[in-house]
Formats: sequence, structure tokens, C-alpha cells
Amino acid sequence: MLVDFRPHGRLRSARTPVTAGDSIAPVVDALSGSTTDLSRVRVVCDWVQYRQNFREVVEVRPIVAPGDPRGGPVPEGVRDDDLEIAVDVRRGTETALGDATRDALNAHAEGTADAGRVLLEDWGPGRQSCIWDFNALYWSALELWEKATGRAYEQALPGGESDARNRDAAREILTELFAVWDGLADRRALPPELYVVELGVGNGNQARVFLDEFRALDARHGRGYYRRLQYLMCDYSQHVLDLARETVAEHSEHVSAFVLDATRPRSALGFLQFRVFLIYISNVYDNLPTDEVAQLGGRTYLVESRAYIPATEAAELAASVNARPDELAGLVRKLLRLGPRLLAEAAPAHVSSPEDAVDFWRRTWSAVRLAERYVGLAGLDLYALSPSVTGEALRPLLESGADLRMHVSNGAVASFTETLPLLHPFGRLICHDLFADDVGAYRSGFRGPGKYDGSVVNWVNGPLLAHIGRRRGFDVTYTPFAHRPGTNVVTMTAQVRD
Repeated sequence: MLVDFRPHGRLRSARTPVTAGDSIAPVVDALSGSTTDLSRVRVVCDWVQYRQNFREVVEVRPIVAPGDPRGGPVPEGVRDDDLEIAVDVRRGTETALGDATRDALNAHAEGTADAGRVLLEDWGPGRQSCIWDFNALYWSALELWEKATGRAYEQALPGGESDARNRDAAREILTELFAVWDGLADRRALPPELYVVELGVGNGNQARVFLDEFRALDARHGRGYYRRLQYLMCDYSQHVLDLARETVAEHSEHVSAFVLDATRPRSALGFLQFRVFLIYISNVYDNLPTDEVAQLGGRTYLVESRAYIPATEAAELAASVNARPDELAGLVRKLLRLGPRLLAEAAPAHVSSPEDAVDFWRRTWSAVRLAERYVGLAGLDLYALSPSVTGEALRPLLESGADLRMHVSNGAVASFTETLPLLHPFGRLICHDLFADDVGAYRSGFRGPGKYDGSVVNWVNGPLLAHIGRRRGFDVTYTPFAHRPGTNVVTMTAQVRD
């Protein structure tokens, strides 16, 4: 048996202390009383910091090697495990961990783990899960969600606002940007139009801060850069862009808006290749689809997931919309395909108004869980990380030491690789987000997925983006966000290597 206790910092925490014995001993006792082959079991303890998440307190995750060669020879240096028992230490203090472990093991052994559950999809890679359809629905129908909750989405962020709105941070960026433009202007190399792109504009508050500070600094600087500025606001949600347009109305002569998929920015911005001096991104990458991969005992695995609604929640949810539990999956699919407004027209026997449909949507999202399993990868070169990157980019990270499970950040990689070619040779990409800036971060703590209001959040694989950027001739650096102490947000900067 292998035990991996990741939240080791909590063992000495004055505010939220835990003990390894209380977290591990009940689980080991339950395993000892089962028929499970203890030599082929992993126990992994995490502190799941997101109170809204997709996890049960105790989960059993099957481990399936490529071709499932059980009983065959095991390659030298490979640990061939059958199961992973995953424990949420944060909620473990509120749960009888031994009983929960026994129940999960018995259900797995008897093949009844799905009894009573409403399955929303088949097994598949994380980026293909319907949780991303829920995520897309949140942004496309954000107005209805905000009306139902009575608060703007930004209030769901830690601290109640985005770090992108920090004026000191905007001034710092602008001071550096103006210095670059001054040097080019002195050499008569500055183009007549000065392009700045923001991906994930949100409600426009960041854009307003940037534009207000830009105009003020330019007035003092005296070079007329504001007159030449072209600020492009880009977002997935038309509703969000409409709000942003109102927010920056006084700068409208310098602002354009584009609805685009953040994973394919060149589909709308390809005409700007090599012309953009600043690409600004905040809290976008952590909200893009991602797979997870793992290196366990010398083998490489893809983490497959399957979304479901637990039996108790399914019964309550079905009763609330005059449906049977076996009708829920179809109703959820209609919701994700049509949205809450049209769902009220398509299924009036279950939801009589858009408001009822939004209530159904919110309650469903709260109840959704993810079952997981590990499926062996035949070869990293056969795994498509993004349209332009193969899984070989993962090798130096996966083979960096001890066992590791990490996000692939497929959506962020796709966005990043399509965005870099837009940069002017003197341009920069600046991104504020939740980055794991070291591979070791994945060995020491839980990095998602969690739920932010109605959307999905995952930490972004910073070392992977840095590795991909270097292979394309860019320096990629990570620094703590300098203007709000204690935040988890990290600033990534990418620019052409000198």
C-alpha cells in the first residue's frame, strides 16, 4: 500500500489543523477489513479548498493499464496498482471516514457504485466532460444567473473582485509599454496604430481602469499615444461584451469588441499577426477545458471522468421538476443544448418559466459530481494536447521525479499558442491567473476542478506553458501578483527571447 498525504502544511496549521492519523487510520482500517489486495492500492489525501467542487469525501478510482494486462509480466520499475482511494481531508473531520471508505469499497467490489446515480455522460477525457457545457451555459446565460443570485459573477471571486482592476498594476504595465513605444518612436519604427488586446474582458471594469490610466499618463507624457490607440475587447459572452461596452463608453472611439472562443483567438484576430503590443488576460485560462494526466508507479495515465448526480440529490431534484430520476439526464441535456429560456418552452411539464428553469439549472450544477478512473496511455506522442502540440511536451514534467498528477491545461495551451503569433516583436503577453508555477505544486496540493458560482476553475500548468513558449522562441516568467498581498494570483509574462 502506498499512502500520499499531500496537505502536509495543514499538520502544523494554527487555524485549520489536521492530524495524519485521523485522516488516514480510518481509511487503512477499512481497507484492512476488505478483500482488496493491499499491495495494489494507493491512498491519496488532499485538502479540497473549494467548498463547491465535484468530489465526494471518499472516492474509489480504478487504475487500468494500457490493454489491461492484468496477470501479465510487469515491466521493471513499474508499480502495478489496481485502485486509488482518494480522501478529502478538509471534509474528513465532518465524516465517518472508515464507514465512507467501506461503503465505497463494497460498492466498487459489487459493481453497484452507480446504483441510484443519474449518469450524465459516458467515460471520457476531462476536457470533453459536460461540466464544460455547464461552464459555457453560465457565460452565455450569465444575465439570468446573476438575476437569480442577486450578485454579479465577479463577486464570486476571492475578495469579491478581479485583481485586473488594480490601478497600480495598470500604471506599471503602461509605464513599461510607453517606454517601448518611445524607443521605437525615436527610431521612426512605431506603427501608426497601437494595438492592445484584452481576452476575457469581463464586465469592462479592467478595460476602463486601463483606458482611464492610459489617457491620464498620455496627457502627462505628451506623445499622443492615446489618439493612436486601438483597444480590442474580446469575450465568449455577448452579454458580457455589451456590459463592457457600456462601462468604457467614454473611450468608444478607441474600442472594438469581438465575440470569440478564447481557445481559438486567431479565428477573429488573425489580421493582427505581429502587430499587437500588449495582450492582456485575467482569470481566463483557469476557466478553459482541461484534461489531467498522471505518472503513477512508472506508468503514464489519462484521467477519465464521468459526470453524475448522486442518488439522494437526484431524487430531490426530480421531485422539484415533476419528473422521475430516470428522466433527469434527458432534461439536463435539453438545458445544456437550449438554455433556460427555451427549456421552459420545450419542457413546460417540468419547468413552467425561465425562472424555474434557472432554478433547475442552479440546483443541478450544485449536485453534479465527477467519478474518475485512470486509463493507461499507450504513448505520449499519440496524445493530442492541442491542435498544434502533442503529448511529448508533457514528458519532461511527468518524468521529473516522484509520482505526479497534473492538469494538461489544453484550452490554455491552445489559446497561448494561437496568441503568441499576434505579438509585435516588441510586444508582451501579460496574464493574471491561478498558475501552478512549479511542478511540485501538483504534488503538494489540490489544484481543481472547483466551482466558482456557475463556472469551472482549475489551476493552470505554468511549467508546461513555459516549456511550450521556450520552444517557440519566447521567454515565459512567473511572478507573484505584486499589488495585493496574500493572493494566489500569479502574473505570467511572455515576450520574444532577446
